[in-house]
Amino acid sequence: MNKKLMALAVAGACVAPAAMAQTANPVTLYGRVYVMFESVEAKGGAAPVASRSRVSDQSSLLGVRGTEDLGGGLKAFFQLETAFNPESNSTTFATRNSGVGLQGGWGSFVMGRWDTPYKVVGYGPDIWGDLTIAGITSALHDRGNFDRREQNVLQYWTPTWAGFSAKFAQTANEGKTASLNPSTFSANVVYAKGPVKLQYGYEKQKDVSATVSKEEGNEITGEFTWGSFKLAAMVEEIKKTGSTKQKNWLASALYTMGKHQLAYQHQESKDGGVTGAALQPECDIDSFGYFYNWSKRSQLVALYTKVDNNAAGVCRFGAGQLGGTGQDPQGFAIGIKHVF
Repeated sequence: MNKKLMALAVAGACVAPAAMAQTANPVTLYGRVYVMFESVEAKGGAAPVASRSRVSDQSSLLGVRGTEDLGGGLKAFFQLETAFNPESNSTTFATRNSGVGLQGGWGSFVMGRWDTPYKVVGYGPDIWGDLTIAGITSALHDRGNFDRREQNVLQYWTPTWAGFSAKFAQTANEGKTASLNPSTFSANVVYAKGPVKLQYGYEKQKDVSATVSKEEGNEITGEFTWGSFKLAAMVEEIKKTGSTKQKNWLASALYTMGKHQLAYQHQESKDGGVTGAALQPECDIDSFGYFYNWSKRSQLVALYTKVDNNAAGVCRFGAGQLGGTGQDPQGFAIGIKHVF
């Protein structure tokens, strides 16, 4: 009996450090499964798109993240996040926010692939979180060109002081050639305290191509929460070589009644076409939505969105493109989002 007890004690001594390390420095598995059924069409233009139905993934993901305490207030952290399509097998591994870094009282530093600080600014004002056919890239962020998850990027995130924080990102110039030196610099400043959140974002994309030497974006957002109401707005200006200055704005309202939420969002974009063109692009987009929150993890989402373009307009859906220049996409979508 004593020999058995001693063996168990030795085994426990060998296992305990690993178990304690795992408890002190946990590794977390997380994810999101988000799929919608859509009925869409694009009216107008030379070749209108007839009504059709489709099942669309809304950036479902699977990830693992963890930290290790290095002592002296310093921690190492990592994240590996991959997309997957529940409705089709068409994704590659680790295409989402993935990297490794250090964090301490001075802030956080990470290297890898990550959403730019400019993109992050749009998360709050956009009711649909950069997803669905009603998302922010319908008209803003240059229809997705300033909605980037950059590769080969270094980012620094400050701690929060009196409600203020900031993020900075710089890509490595791994694509440098004899004639081009492409890179992206992105930054934001955030003030969040109580019911108010204000943000500013800036991004400069250099040597995008042989004909576009610079693309530059500026955006300002504001969010205000009062009881069951959340109101938000965003204004944006995009400048590109060879194009007129693109002027965009968004306004949204969300009302919560227990498990029910009602939503409205309006977007507009003007100009941004080739300099000297006889007609510049212009569009406006209206979206109405309903959310039912079964729990903190499971949600029913339903929405209707309508895009109105002028003859040169190029606005489409925020996700799941449809139609061409001068056409007016519209659609209804309903789906389920589950996070874990």
